[in-house]
Amino acid sequence: MSLPLSALLLRSSALVSIRKGRRAPAEGTPPHKCQEIANKFLSRSRVLAADGYIVYDIQDEPGRTDAERPFPFRRVMDSSGHASLLARSSGRDCVVYKCVADREFDGWLERARRTHGHSCVNLVGRASSKGEYQGPTISEAMARVAAADGMEFGCVCIAERHTVEAARARGRDYPTEHLNMVRKHRAGAGWFISQAVYDSSQTVRLLKDYAAVCRSEGLAPRKVVLTFAPVSRKKTMNFIKWLGVRVPEEAEAEILSAERPVDRSIGFLCDVLREILAECAGVGVPLGISCESVSIFKAEIDGVHELFRRLQCILLDSRGSPWKVSWVEVFPPANCEADEEESGEVAPSSAITERDPYDVARAGLLGVIVGGTAVSLGVMLGKKR
Repeated sequence: MSLPLSALLLRSSALVSIRKGRRAPAEGTPPHKCQEIANKFLSRSRVLAADGYIVYDIQDEPGRTDAERPFPFRRVMDSSGHASLLARSSGRDCVVYKCVADREFDGWLERARRTHGHSCVNLVGRASSKGEYQGPTISEAMARVAAADGMEFGCVCIAERHTVEAARARGRDYPTEHLNMVRKHRAGAGWFISQAVYDSSQTVRLLKDYAAVCRSEGLAPRKVVLTFAPVSRKKTMNFIKWLGVRVPEEAEAEILSAERPVDRSIGFLCDVLREILAECAGVGVPLGISCESVSIFKAEIDGVHELFRRLQCILLDSRGSPWKVSWVEVFPPANCEADEEESGEVAPSSAITERDPYDVARAGLLGVIVGGTAVSLGVMLGKKR
């Protein structure tokens, strides 16, 4: 059955979180067109073993780097509004990304909670410590979400910040991203979502250091959802790197020189996940996966679905126990109530709607007790005869 996001993200490491990411439509898209876009996305995604969806808050990020942006920035509609549309249409939960550099942050949070019914927000800090930004700091934003009734939040983690080179550039002897994660952990962050992963070694170091500091401080590590994004052309590869993702030179050359680069990038990312799972087995950090397309290029959008299908198998197989994808009817058929009213009988299709697992368990236990009693009585009568 479908579990709420909080259960998937905050329970024990035996559970995995598998999410599929997407960006909201362009700003000004008519409502009927938004629904068409959502339907098209869901028609391909509902057959995947996804717990839910991540909807990104796309920002221009002018202070990130001096390099020219490979893709022109296009404003998108509010991530909260589009996420509510996806949640209603799919019956699955959504994690809503929100950049804190917004002077209307408090109003946005209230709308996300009350108007759109969200309970899970993923907070993103400012693109750079340089320049002037409006809105709360990441610490202030975490405190405001934590104080809101029924709201939970997660944060991002960036393995590229957890390198010796990055530490020395900041005057540190050793990387500190794992300490940033613990600080956010203590502030109430319930999970972490990485930026796109193309270098397994950086992610392995971050996960192991985070696990070690959690053990030393008596903390249970939060779940880390690893993000993967396929690439099919040079322009998208440049954009991935512009976003701050480290792509090994040999990997870039191998992918872009392939006859079908998107297929090679999918195979490469599958190997990256296998390496991370093998190196981090037993460290105690619960892992999940998310797949996204960073462009609207058709080959990469198609590639996301294939990548997700393969990564979900790798992650679930790594648990070492059988698993399956179950079909569940989230909502009763549209004409179900009308049929019941007209005929006075329960429509056959309503018999396959999802049931409360506790009701099923109680019914099963009652059946065992009644059956056992009947068998015992039969044995006693047989002996008397």
